[in-house]
Amino acid sequence: MTDATVIQIVRDAFYYVLIIAGPLLLLSLIVGLVISIFQAATSINEQTLTFVPKLVLVFIVTVLALPYMLTNMKTFTITLFNMIPTLK
Repeated sequence: MTDATVIQIVRDAFYYVLIIAGPLLLLSLIVGLVISIFQAATSINEQTLTFVPKLVLVFIVTVLALPYMLTNMKTFTITLFNMIPTLK
């Protein structure tokens, strides 16, 4: 196994992590920011106000995007398994 092969595998792994987890993290960031602005504007200092909506929305998006996420994970896993015979 050469250095270039390892670098390519790690690069692909980071790419798939960003593709799979990116939408969930971005949604959580946006919802948290909107709720924080709402809290600052209304002077409401409730901890659960930020936690519950983020939890619900991330759950909903996860359920909706699960086929896409599983397809990407399956593609990466099959690619890795297909590379095994060529590695030395």
